[in-house]
Amino acid sequence: MNLWQAFKMAFKSISMKKTRSFLTMLGIIIGVASVVIMVSVVQGQNRKNMEYFEKMGDNKISVSAYSYYDTNNETSQKLYDYCLSLSNLIAGITPNAEVGNKVIIQYGAKTLAVNDWENMGPNFDWNSMMHVKLGSDQFGVCNNYTLAGGREISYLDIEKTNSVCVLGAGAKEALFGYTDPVGETITLNGQPFLVLGYYEAMELYSDLDNIIVIPYTFNRSMNGNSTINSYVVKAKSAQATVEAMTRLDAFLGGMFPKNDQGYCENGDYQVYSDNSYAQNMKSQSNMQALVLGAIAGISLLVGGIGIMNIMLVTVTERTREIGIRKAIGAERKSIITQFLIEAAVICSIGGLIGIGIGCVGTLIAGKLLLQETSMLPSAFITVGAFLFSVVLGIIFGMYPAIKASGLQPVVALRAE
Repeated sequence: MNLWQAFKMAFKSISMKKTRSFLTMLGIIIGVASVVIMVSVVQGQNRKNMEYFEKMGDNKISVSAYSYYDTNNETSQKLYDYCLSLSNLIAGITPNAEVGNKVIIQYGAKTLAVNDWENMGPNFDWNSMMHVKLGSDQFGVCNNYTLAGGREISYLDIEKTNSVCVLGAGAKEALFGYTDPVGETITLNGQPFLVLGYYEAMELYSDLDNIIVIPYTFNRSMNGNSTINSYVVKAKSAQATVEAMTRLDAFLGGMFPKNDQGYCENGDYQVYSDNSYAQNMKSQSNMQALVLGAIAGISLLVGGIGIMNIMLVTVTERTREIGIRKAIGAERKSIITQFLIEAAVICSIGGLIGIGIGCVGTLIAGKLLLQETSMLPSAFITVGAFLFSVVLGIIFGMYPAIKASGLQPVVALRAE
C-alpha cells in the first residue's frame, strides 16, 4: 500500500465518524489556539516596548545623582560641564525633570491645567494631561525629538533664564491647532513665554507629545527650587555608550566617594543604560512567552492523550481488518504507517483549525489589550504550532500503531 492510499483511508476513516473525530481533535484545537494567542500577545507587547525605546532613542544613559547638601543645583552644573568635555563620546545631556506644581497654561481663550490635582476627578483623561518639562539646550537630541519648525532652546536662554519654550506636537495642536506657533506667546501661571519652535509627533504615546519644554533654570521659580537629580545623557553610538557610562561612573564616584562600608556620606548616584534595560526587558518578555507557551502546551499534551485513546479504540474496532491485511501479506511497517498517518492527519486538521482560531483570537486580543488593529501571529509561531501538532499525533499514535501491527492474523480473524 502506497502513501496516497494510506492518506485516502485515513480521510475516509475520519469522515465516517465525524463527531468522534472532531471531539478527538478538540484538545489539539484548543491547545494550538492557546499557544498561538498567548505567545503572539506577549510578542506584540515586546514589540511595542521595543518601539517605545526606539522612539525614545537608542544609546541613552540615565543618570541619577544627588547631594544631601546641594541647594543651588551645583551637581547639575558640574555634570553638565563634564559631559561637554566628553564631546567625542556624548551628544548631549538634559535634566529629566518636570514641573510638579500646578500650572495654568493659557493662549487666547484656550486654557490647559497641569497637575491640577484638586479638580482631577475619576473621569479625568490622563492621556490628554500636559507636562511642563525642565530641559537644557540638548533636550531634543537626548530624547530623540525632531524639530518640525522654529528652533531649540539655546544655551544663552538657559544661562539668562529667558522666558521661552518649545512645544511638543500634542501641546501645539491643543493650543494652536494647525497654525504656526513660532513667535507666539503663551502664559504659564500668568508669566509670558515666547514659543521658539515645536516638535514632530512621536506617534507612540501621547504623553511624549503633550509637553512644553522650558529652560531648567526655571526650576527655582516654577518648581519651588526642588533639587534636580535625574538626567538623560545621549551617547553618540552603542560603543560610546559603554565608555561614557564608565567615565560618568568614575566622575560621580569622585563627587560622591563611599566609605569602607559602601556608604556615601554626602549623596548618592546611579548610572545605567537604557540599551541594557531594553535588552533585559526583551529577555524577560521572551522568557514570559516560553512560560505561557509551555502552560498552553499542556492542553496539547492532553489532546495527544486523547488521540492515543481514540486510536486504541480504532485498533480494537478494526482488528478483523488488520487480520485480513496481515493474512494476505501486509508487513508490520505498512500497518504502523497506516495508523501513524491517520493519527497525524487528525492532529494536522486540528492544528490547522487551531491556527485559524488562534489568528482570530490574536486579532481580538491585540485590539483589546494592545490597541493594535492588525496584529497577527508570526509565521514562525503558526508553522511551529502546526508541526508540533503533527509530531504530537505521530508520538501518541505510535503505541496504538505498534499494537495493531503486532496482532497475530489468526487471533485477529477470530475477533468479533
